[in-house]
Amino acid sequence: MSSVTEEPVQYDDGYGPEIGVGPHPHPWPEGGPYDPELLAHGDRRNVADQYRYWTREAIVADLDSRRHDFHVAVENWGHDFNIGSVVRTANAFLAKEIHIVGRRRWNRRGAMVTDRYQHVRHHPDTEALTSWAAGERLPIIGIDNLPGAVPLERTELPRRCVLLFGQEGPGLTEEARKHASMVCSIAQFGSTRSINAGAAAAIAMHAWVQRYAEVPPAP
Repeated sequence: MSSVTEEPVQYDDGYGPEIGVGPHPHPWPEGGPYDPELLAHGDRRNVADQYRYWTREAIVADLDSRRHDFHVAVENWGHDFNIGSVVRTANAFLAKEIHIVGRRRWNRRGAMVTDRYQHVRHHPDTEALTSWAAGERLPIIGIDNLPGAVPLERTELPRRCVLLFGQEGPGLTEEARKHASMVCSIAQFGSTRSINAGAAAAIAMHAWVQRYAEVPPAP
């Protein structure tokens, strides 16, 4: 099925300038990763410029060739709207996989369709996630401001790991804390008790990126 008809563009269509590009001028590139429908009608998807007019399958294959060694897991017990934001950030930082723990259905609005370019795996409960991670020899690193947590800013995350995030408000469940190899806290300096779950996930993923990713030089 055509990428044009199967994929929405972005959740805030109609608010602000239109993204993307129009129909590709002739002559069209031949073969390769290109989608004839996108070449003909334009590409308004929420993708980086180097992927304009590519099929979704070609984009995923390219991302698969260079994904990072960390996974992202998020608990979904209360249909938290922040999960979409976590998924979008995981895509931006090129996580290996995204794991949804708990309810299979989750609020995709904040993901802005980025979940279509990620491998998303569901686990019915924390025990199932733990069993999978053990089989892959991946330590689970919880992210939450809990008593006994070690400061993320002073901790070297493992290269291969699962970064586990709880829900907005309650944070990590007791079961998740029990199965985590380590829990890291994020330093805060203001009056609020906690920061947004999506923001916490972005900070933790960026901490991994700073340590292990090959950051391209400035243009």
